[in-house]
Amino acid sequence: MVEVSIRHRTTYRYRQPVSLGPHRLMMRPRESRELRLLSSVLTLTPEANVTWAQDVAGNAVATALFGSPSETLVVECLSRVELSASAYPVFDIAAAAITFPFRYTDDAWADLGALTILQYSEWQPSLRDWAQGFVASWPTDTLSLLKDLNAGVGSAIIYQAREDEGTQSPSETLSRGTGSCRDLATLLAEAVRSLGFGARLVSGYLHDPTRTLLGSADAGATHAWVEIFLPGAGWITFDPTNRAVGGANLIPAAVARDIRLAMPLTGSYAGPAGAFLDMAVEVSVD
Repeated sequence: MVEVSIRHRTTYRYRQPVSLGPHRLMMRPRESRELRLLSSVLTLTPEANVTWAQDVAGNAVATALFGSPSETLVVECLSRVELSASAYPVFDIAAAAITFPFRYTDDAWADLGALTILQYSEWQPSLRDWAQGFVASWPTDTLSLLKDLNAGVGSAIIYQAREDEGTQSPSETLSRGTGSCRDLATLLAEAVRSLGFGARLVSGYLHDPTRTLLGSADAGATHAWVEIFLPGAGWITFDPTNRAVGGANLIPAAVARDIRLAMPLTGSYAGPAGAFLDMAVEVSVD
């Protein structure tokens, strides 16, 4: 087991005081059998009335309501977690799902719901054809197929930190051959969905003391990856940016069918045109 401290700080600056609308925060690490949350403290400047709830995916969501105009907004979350995920995980996949293709049970299919449905419709080049290129034979080993797809995304797409808002569609990522971690994660999730798997996108933090993994040395960066559901084993973690399997280096904060629904901080303000000055994000995981 290893204890890890996370500092996630976002600062907005405005040219004059603005009225801050409600802000939605998803920075608190998500507990699991492989992650124990030891502490998490959220601080906002200016002060706000903060309420907590769980969304439909079970994520911890804070909503902040501000009472007075301000020229700055600072949101900081300090957390400490204990990680116990194995660096070399073994997955106890149900016998019925060891070989692809397989069929989820009716109950599992109903619960997975939108997590099996493609979120992007434009396929140029064809996403399904690209994904099926990794199917070595019919039938084939399920876990080997998913590992090959995960590695294939990391091999085909050059990782590139991108500060632009939004996420590239899978067709954009394939055409450009470059993408951020959220672009690679979206491509993998959509690729496995096209083959009939249930998948969800994950936003969180990358723990990398050696600073050798992609995405760990980018100033102010959170990380994104994918979880794919296999009967018996449950949700299995795949990080296409680093061609890795398992959650040994990963600290999830939120899961969702689309990465835009797992953004760490969203909100609004009311003020004159051009009032926004800049934004700075700092993330450290030690």
